[in-house]
Amino acid sequence: MSQNKSILAYAALGIGVLALSFSGMFVRWANAPGPVTAFYRLFFSIFLLLPFFIPRARANANVRSRRVMYPLLAGIFTALDLALWTSSLSYTTVSNATLLGNTAPLWVTLAGWLIYKKRFPGKFWVGLGLALFGAALIISADFILHPRFGVGDVMAIFTGFFYGCYFLLTEKSREKFDSLSHIWFVGVGASLALFFVNLTLGYSLTGYSTQSWLVFLATTIVSQLIGYMSLAYALGHLPASIVAPTMILQPVVTTLLAIPFLGEIPTIWQGLGGGFALAGIYIVNRTHHTSQPEIPNA
Repeated sequence: MSQNKSILAYAALGIGVLALSFSGMFVRWANAPGPVTAFYRLFFSIFLLLPFFIPRARANANVRSRRVMYPLLAGIFTALDLALWTSSLSYTTVSNATLLGNTAPLWVTLAGWLIYKKRFPGKFWVGLGLALFGAALIISADFILHPRFGVGDVMAIFTGFFYGCYFLLTEKSREKFDSLSHIWFVGVGASLALFFVNLTLGYSLTGYSTQSWLVFLATTIVSQLIGYMSLAYALGHLPASIVAPTMILQPVVTTLLAIPFLGEIPTIWQGLGGGFALAGIYIVNRTHHTSQPEIPNA
């Protein structure tokens, strides 16, 4: 890879992390139920990506095959992830929700161990133990100090599980679809699922202020399009063993952004628990990806 492409890839990775770090802020600024914000984040992305998706769809016969079930199912798990995660923001801090929601690598790797009987070195189990200890520290401290926060933390943990399911389905989807086509189908599946989620919860999809509609559009452009497309570009030019551990910076950046934008200052327990969890997730990521071939996703 040329030096210029390498610089662009690292820049895209940094932009992707920063864009996704704003996700929690947008949910708070929207002044709307979290699942509603999540719905419009995905729904608007379908139309913004449509002009770029159509020529790819014409050239890829897989679009007209049963293989589309993989990105569509990934979209359903994205909907469950975002619906629960955005709801957790009403009960806990943005930094807690982001950190605990990013435990997906733990569940993905555990699935590989349980389902595919993959073997991992001792470092993996050390990392898993650190991550779980850090998460337990955050949740237990919040339950004692703020029971409402503790409930939100548990909800955020479950979002990590759904996010992990998204990763597993994305791995299958990306075998047949380019990144933009995959993201478009995910948007379709997630929008349909989130429509029914909001219908079930009784949340209206209309009647919001101009500010809310602007935030819906902003989170689509920043979090969904810039964030995911930047990461897709980075994964096309950098090995996953570099991209995945770098994504651990997202909860850190979110925590820093939440201080000036939301006035959320982390407690000492959040800091300690977050430190353990981040260290554990980093070790798990490195252990998992160093055992895989270094083939970037094109």
